[in-house]
Amino acid sequence: MLRRAWVPRGSRPVARQCPGYDWLYVYAFIRPSDGETFWLFMPTVSVEAFQLALDEFAQFASAGPDHQVVLVVDGAGWHTSRQLNVPEGLHLLKLPPYSPELQPVERLWPLLREALANRPVANLSQLEARLIHRVKALKPRKDYLSGLVQFHWWKDAERPIV
Repeated sequence: MLRRAWVPRGSRPVARQCPGYDWLYVYAFIRPSDGETFWLFMPTVSVEAFQLALDEFAQFASAGPDHQVVLVVDGAGWHTSRQLNVPEGLHLLKLPPYSPELQPVERLWPLLREALANRPVANLSQLEARLIHRVKALKPRKDYLSGLVQFHWWKDAERPIV
């Protein structure tokens, strides 16, 4: 990932690149009221991968008959597939089309990308290690993260979402 860089006037910046692609996908979940986050690194984005992510998140969030959790998702095919078996206690709330600014987790991506900007990686293991380091640095900053995603239109955590 490339970003702007300062260089002496009249000289051209030098950027290393690695031709070819390997992929690593980050699944992130955040509770706006307190900034608690849950992160998963997956090799793909698909209905099956999202199902696994939902199952892991439901377990992390202790979702069940006595603890209901609302998860805001966009209209991606793997978020809305009829093949999904949404765990008990977890409810998916689909955002309107073309409204990424309403998705709280979108505010986390620039923070994650910052760890990668202008720093090439040799392989997926190095990329994953850098991302894990960044996630570990962000996780304790719950107040900061909550401030990024606690939109004024969110209902109070104490009141039930209707």
